[in-house]
Amino acid sequence: MSIIIVVTTLIISCNEKKTQNSRNDQNPLYLEASASVEDRIEDLMSRMTLEDKAAQMSQYVGMEHMRKALGDLSEEELDKNDAQGFYPGFKTTDIARLTREGKIGSFLHVLTAEEANELQELAQESPLKIPLLIGIDAIHGNAYYQGGATVYPTPITQAATFDDSLMVKASQQTAKEMRATGTQWTFTPNIDVLRDPRWGRTGETYGEDPFLVGNMGVAAIKGLQGDDFSGSDKVIACAKHLIAGSQSVNGLNASPTDVSKRTLFEMFLPPYRRAVQEANVFSIMAAHNEVNGMPGHMDEFMMTDLMRDRWGFKGFYVSDWNDISRIAKWHHVARDFKESVQFSVGAGMDMNMHGPYFQDYVVELVNEGKLSEERVNDAVYKILEAKFRLGLFENPFIDLESIKSKIFTEEHKQTALEQARKGVVLQKNNGFLPLKNVSGKKIFITGPNADNMTTLGDWTSPQPEDNYVTIKEGIDNLAEKYNYATDYYDCGQRSKWITDENIATAKQRAAQSDIIILVLGENSYRHDWKNKTTGENIDRATLALSGNQIKLANKLFELNKPVVVVYVSGSPIAEPWLEQRAKAVVNAWEPGAFGGQAVAEILTGEVNPSGKLPLTVPRSVGQLQMIYNHKPTAYIHKYNTEKKVPLHPFGFGLSFSKFEFSEPTVSKADFAGIDDTITVEVTVNNTSNVDGEEVVQMYVRDNRSSYTRPVKELKGYKRVFVKAGESKTVSIPITAESLAMYDKDFNFVVEPGDFTIMTGNSSADKDLKTTTISVKNGFTIEKVN
Repeated sequence: MSIIIVVTTLIISCNEKKTQNSRNDQNPLYLEASASVEDRIEDLMSRMTLEDKAAQMSQYVGMEHMRKALGDLSEEELDKNDAQGFYPGFKTTDIARLTREGKIGSFLHVLTAEEANELQELAQESPLKIPLLIGIDAIHGNAYYQGGATVYPTPITQAATFDDSLMVKASQQTAKEMRATGTQWTFTPNIDVLRDPRWGRTGETYGEDPFLVGNMGVAAIKGLQGDDFSGSDKVIACAKHLIAGSQSVNGLNASPTDVSKRTLFEMFLPPYRRAVQEANVFSIMAAHNEVNGMPGHMDEFMMTDLMRDRWGFKGFYVSDWNDISRIAKWHHVARDFKESVQFSVGAGMDMNMHGPYFQDYVVELVNEGKLSEERVNDAVYKILEAKFRLGLFENPFIDLESIKSKIFTEEHKQTALEQARKGVVLQKNNGFLPLKNVSGKKIFITGPNADNMTTLGDWTSPQPEDNYVTIKEGIDNLAEKYNYATDYYDCGQRSKWITDENIATAKQRAAQSDIIILVLGENSYRHDWKNKTTGENIDRATLALSGNQIKLANKLFELNKPVVVVYVSGSPIAEPWLEQRAKAVVNAWEPGAFGGQAVAEILTGEVNPSGKLPLTVPRSVGQLQMIYNHKPTAYIHKYNTEKKVPLHPFGFGLSFSKFEFSEPTVSKADFAGIDDTITVEVTVNNTSNVDGEEVVQMYVRDNRSSYTRPVKELKGYKRVFVKAGESKTVSIPITAESLAMYDKDFNFVVEPGDFTIMTGNSSADKDLKTTTISVKNGFTIEKVN
């Protein structure tokens, strides 16, 4: 009888559900904004076929991007070739049809707001009317394809500010500009910890320190997503790239990485753990590279065992560009694309960037029993959750008339300028800066990066000339105020263009001046591929200046006139000889739209420099690996022809002020347990007659540990403004995580013993003062599942 009752109950329940669904076919629950996100997803997924679900896991590039990739073809040729540049056998009309049929869930590289609306209109014609999730590489502002957007400094420049709150602010503004122009998902932040500056993507990172990278990454995610990315002014962030691509075996992007599990946990993974647990990042991108023989796009340990099961990642994974197919093509681990899909999705991958066939293979693999439909459901649930929480089901479109009022606003421009001002690092100054007594003087400006868009960095499209200030323009704009004259000579807009004739002319012109501003560096500008010398997929075999830049500098030094060198580059420049001869060296990194203004203000003293190096600058490529947080035995012996100290240490940066630091004091000497906090206090005294801002840095060393630990690790920092002749006391907390390490089983623990606390204004020993705290009884913060 009980069996009959159960069966009857199930039949009634199923009939009720069918009746309810039937009743809601015209007004389905998933389209009701008042219903909970969870109920809406459940209702929608109950209506989806396996093919519908696989389509949500598929991403394509925008149709205009496909056409643009083909170059300058006639209309007749476009009609014949159309999307062949991306998807052989597919025309843009086919992509439009697939969108209208609901067989594409996401797009990237949609070039205009108008196209975004057109694609969403196509999606609304599909049977289930599921809106599209549109992604873009808004790495430092939304200017990758959006002309007229605010171009913020690149991530390496943002990291040099050591200002987390400013990072949040810039990211909030980027999210607003993205939503205003039709995109809802950005493939940033890049929280790869930099370990080899030959890597062209150095400028896309936040530097070499896990704590700084983690702070900047968390700040970026919180700014972009807010608390839960709900609403019309938030977007989804994407932490990338999982993992360790910055320490490949040869410094080249996508090359193999071979590092220990301990290095992964200690150096590369901390920013990801924090991105998930502190910022609730909702998407993660896998890496091109393999790690210890395992391609990142099929690494089940990283994607599922660690990030999801141990650390609680609740969002979805997306592949990098074509990288699922490359499991077969590049890594030779799978037979073909279909088996690559099996390995990748089976390991935890949720969305394919980009193109056809992926969803067909997902369906086939499920029907063949090689992929579970539960794995597909998990992926689709999170993708749909993103679309619901973003509000796309209520309004997938944007108001084209309102775009101009929401991008490149005065507030956004001011933030970009402030980041540039705080990110510029003064690497050398023998007292020549700020420029003094320049009234009536002539300043000669030259160099390949003096008057072009290299200041905008890698992930930027050509911008309107009125929307950015070059170095030359910044110096020119202050000429009347300070009563100096300027002379500019274009010696070659790219380092590769500098000729002997250019150099001779530059020297002749410079001879007529009083001061020389020499703007050197590298070029990562994305829309100038043939002249790029760094950036994505343009890696460096040297850290020296490219082309004839040193030859140019040498000839100008022969004039025995004061030379100020300004670097514009996303990668560090290692030129000890050049820095020795220059009166001052200003590292502008890639300072964004208003970088020229910020540099000019620093040169003249209107702004006191306060940026700090987010990476160690080696003397040459031969010193690599050169990092401040090395292990104790790294420098037991010497090089036979090179010093073993860097050109500039991590955290270093000069000021026009002079700061003195007190010895650090601690609120107590013994750290009691997992919830305990010790406060470190440092007094900063400005002994100069110039108001200034300093970055107080706190490092920790575990004096004796079960596994070797770095000689020092950054665990806190704080910006402080101190007026001339005044002093301020800065407080920085030490928490359990400040002292933690991974034990033999990779539990996250604090071991008993003594810890040295170091405070100062760089990582160099000479700039640090110390005290000691103790942990009497060790404890565990996090155990392996």
